[in-house]
Amino acid sequence: MTQFNWDDIQFFLALARDGQLSGAARQLGSSHVTVARRIDRLEAALRQRLFERSARGYELTASGRRLVETAERMEEASGSIIPGAGPGPGLTGNLRLAVPEGFSNFFSEHMLAAFTARFPDLSLELITLTQVISLSRREADLTVTLDPVTRGAYRSEPLADYRLRIYAAKSYLAAQDPIRSRADLPAHRFLGYIEEMLFATGLDYLGEVHPALRPGFKSSSIYSQMIAARQGIGLCILPCYMAEACPDLVPVLPGEITLKRNYWLTCHRDARQMRRERAVIGFLMEEIRRHAALLMGPAALGG
Repeated sequence: MTQFNWDDIQFFLALARDGQLSGAARQLGSSHVTVARRIDRLEAALRQRLFERSARGYELTASGRRLVETAERMEEASGSIIPGAGPGPGLTGNLRLAVPEGFSNFFSEHMLAAFTARFPDLSLELITLTQVISLSRREADLTVTLDPVTRGAYRSEPLADYRLRIYAAKSYLAAQDPIRSRADLPAHRFLGYIEEMLFATGLDYLGEVHPALRPGFKSSSIYSQMIAARQGIGLCILPCYMAEACPDLVPVLPGEITLKRNYWLTCHRDARQMRRERAVIGFLMEEIRRHAALLMGPAALGG
């Protein structure tokens, strides 16, 4: 009978969190061969299959999910005896958070300092999404998406609402005829996304404003669109939390046209079992509530 080795638990937790041998090995400063050997030894000692192996990686079995809670209590207990341990004992290693481009800068400006203070020993990897990452390959631990994920072993929950409006540079509006109603909009140049590269249905909003709108400048980057708007090239639909920080941009028809979209927090069901991921999810929810007014922007004039 294979003897149980307590040291194998850290290999189990690393693989449970990452889902890939290579990722767990990087986190532990080991090799994927060693991680696989330790997992095989732990399963033999416990006489339980902890992971299902597939081409997509390692997914926890029911037995594995039950072991996570015990393993994390062990991890926390071992971390608490280290002198000088700060907040979030046991929350170590790398956590990869994938977010849309606009939300990335919002997080960095308004939430990153608080994250670092809450989780001083956790290494955060922030990925700016320009396209949909592969959830099946576990390319991120947590993902902020514009649409909920309803397939596979993933769970999405509402994170935040945010508003968008049409914005233009003051210089652009000074050189144009006044825009008095929605019917005036097709006479103006619009800036927008490249249609065939839209990674979320929530970004396809020009037709929602007016069916005749066609962008004269297209970019997959919302920041490139905003820079073009600030240069007076045309009108652009932007999140209020981005545009309101630019004094040279003003809303167009704010009392008539306001769009609302949603951010969703998505993760694999196995990741949702992890104490580390649960703690970060709680942090994100708490911080989003504190900054809800920024995300929604000022109240519409006359609306």
